[in-house]
Amino acid sequence: MTRRVIVEADGGSRGNPGPAAYGSLVRDADTGEVIAERAEAIGIATNNVAEYRGLIAGLELVREHVPDAEVEVRMDSKLVVEQMAGRWKIKHVDMKPLALQAQRLVSGTVTWTWVPRASNKAADALVNEALDSESGSVDRVGAQVDEADNPGNGAPAIDKPATRSSAYEQLSATWRKRRQESPTTVVMLRHGVTQHTVNKVFSGSGGDDPGLTDLGREQARRAAARLAKRGPIDAIISSPLRRTRETAEVVAEELGLDVQLEPGFAEAAFGDWDGLAFPDVMERWPDDIKSWLDSSAIAPPNGESLDAVSERVDEARERLLRDYEGHTVIVVSHVTPIKMMLKLALAADMEVVHRFELAPASITTIQWWSDGWPVIKEFSVVPD
Repeated sequence: MTRRVIVEADGGSRGNPGPAAYGSLVRDADTGEVIAERAEAIGIATNNVAEYRGLIAGLELVREHVPDAEVEVRMDSKLVVEQMAGRWKIKHVDMKPLALQAQRLVSGTVTWTWVPRASNKAADALVNEALDSESGSVDRVGAQVDEADNPGNGAPAIDKPATRSSAYEQLSATWRKRRQESPTTVVMLRHGVTQHTVNKVFSGSGGDDPGLTDLGREQARRAAARLAKRGPIDAIISSPLRRTRETAEVVAEELGLDVQLEPGFAEAAFGDWDGLAFPDVMERWPDDIKSWLDSSAIAPPNGESLDAVSERVDEARERLLRDYEGHTVIVVSHVTPIKMMLKLALAADMEVVHRFELAPASITTIQWWSDGWPVIKEFSVVPD
């Protein structure tokens, strides 16, 4: 009978990017016995890089200790699980070589399973152990840490949230850095109202793409006047949809800047629901909308899931922070991408996006420091 094993893997970055580590273990699927475990601090890296490194370490442990076993990989990173299962494309340049390395370690059939964070405590404890230990590494055959007694206090190493000690370290480092550098300031401006806004209907990428109403243009002018008073602005970036371009053009004229388009900050695609009000969708697609509300991995018919939106917004954010480090940038966008930026800044689960309400033409400002530490400076401020 073929032996069955479970790989539990995780990775974390205190700062994203910041000091990072991975943790992996291989467990006998029938007895629950830990066969081997490994963790290592890997320097400054992002959460996703650390998570992929954790997967690679887990697959290496399988090859070293149980090469002929049937393998199930369990991770709380939906990104890694979905990409390795072939359901999501791998777009980020840093992820492609890591995914290829992991694929080369796969022999036979591997089952890819996403698990909630609370179910991945053993691997997370290894991440914390590597980050907090002097050696910065763990390599053991058999478990020598009682998972029940040392679950990492249930607190993940990354911004998931950080432990008390790491939060203190992050804050101390941030305040020291603030005396020496300028953060990257991202001013998120939601577009002014359109007729779809007034009618309270789904309005996303690939739909009717309405322009601003007269009220929407007036809202854009008020926002532009407020932004002109806040000090130097280095760039204006806009979603390519019409309503954001029109809002951005009003601001650009006030500030004397050009508008650059970034598709990563476009609104979600609502597919067949575009142009319809929520009650209409509830009546025609009751099961689909329930599934969509229950799971961020589910997309509307012919639309885009919230997970997919989160992934592309994060990639756009990384490009922005790289290209405009230490500068102030206005990003004219939509409700969903702005909520995703807030989720990233808060290091929160996807459920948090349903707890924000963003007014039309409102301003939300987030600062990112060079160590990855974010600070939300203002939220949904509506110019007078």
